[in-house]
Amino acid sequence: MKLNNKGVFMAKHDYDKILTRLITILSRLNDGEEFSPKELAKDFGVVERTIQRDFKNHLVGNFPIYQDKRKWKMQDGFKLEKTTSFEDKIVLDLMEGMVSNSDGKFSKRAKALLNKLKNNDINPIYTKLELEDISDKLKEIELLEKSIKEKLVITCIYDFEEYKKKIKLKLKPLKIANYEGFWYLIALDSRNDKLKKYYLKNIADVKITDETFSTNKNLDKLLEESISIWFNENKEPYEVKLHIDKKIAKYFKRKPISKSQKILKNHEDGSIDITLFISHDMEIVPLIKYWIPYIKVLEPKSVKETIERDIKAYLN
Repeated sequence: MKLNNKGVFMAKHDYDKILTRLITILSRLNDGEEFSPKELAKDFGVVERTIQRDFKNHLVGNFPIYQDKRKWKMQDGFKLEKTTSFEDKIVLDLMEGMVSNSDGKFSKRAKALLNKLKNNDINPIYTKLELEDISDKLKEIELLEKSIKEKLVITCIYDFEEYKKKIKLKLKPLKIANYEGFWYLIALDSRNDKLKKYYLKNIADVKITDETFSTNKNLDKLLEESISIWFNENKEPYEVKLHIDKKIAKYFKRKPISKSQKILKNHEDGSIDITLFISHDMEIVPLIKYWIPYIKVLEPKSVKETIERDIKAYLN
C-alpha cells in the first residue's frame, strides 16, 4: 500500500520493486559497469528470465544499451545527465500502465497528461490494474482533498443503498482510499468520532464548513497494515495461520498478503504455512475462497468455520 501527498491511498503492487531494480541497473550501467543477466539475477534475487524481460520491455530501445558477449553495456561516450532523467521516465511509464485499463474521463485525462509529460506515445509497460471510473466525482474529490489537507469538517448527502435512504452526514475526512479498484472515503463520524468508510460514488453535495478538527488516530499505520476495506480499527489484530499448496505457494512468496505475513514453515513438497494478522474475518475470507482448493485455514477456528459454512451453503 502507498500513500500520496493528496490524501489518496492507493493499493500497492510490485511497481516499487520493478522501479528500484530498473533504476539500479541503469545507474550501474551509467557508471560504466557491465554484467550478464545471470549476474544481475543473482544480485536482485530473481530468475534470469525476469532480468531479460526488464531489458527487453523497459530498457533496450529507451536507452543506448547493447549486449556484447552476454554482457550488457552502456554505449561508449553516452552519459545520462541526471539520475532523475531515467527515474522520471520509468515512473511515468509505470503510472501510465496503472491507468491503461480504466475507463471514462478519469483514465483519458490521466493518459493525456502523462503523454504530455513523457512526450512519447509508446509505453513499453503494461499493468493489469482496473480502477473504478470516478470521473463523475471530480468536483467532490477536489473538495474532499481540500478538507483532508486543511482538516475541515464537511457535510454531504450519502446514499445508503442497502436501506434505500439518502442521509445528510457531518464528517471529518481523513483519506481517500482505493481497495481492489474501488474508491472510498475514510472519515470520522462527527457525532461520535468513530472511524467509518464510505463508498465514494455514493457521496454527493459535499460542502466544506468553517469548523476545524484534529485527530490522534494513527490512520497511516492502520491503512498500511490492512488487507481490505473490511479492516476494523476498534478490534485488536488477531493471528491467522494458513496452509498454502505447492501449486500456488510461489505467489504468496512473491507478493505477501500483508506486511504482517511471515512464512512459518517450508514443507518438503513445496507447500508452505504462513501467518498474518487481521482485524476482521472478511479481510481474509474472500481471498481464501478465491484460492480454494489450494489454501486451507489452520487457525483460528472462527475463520475455518465461516469458510466451511459458506461452502456448504453454496453446494446446497
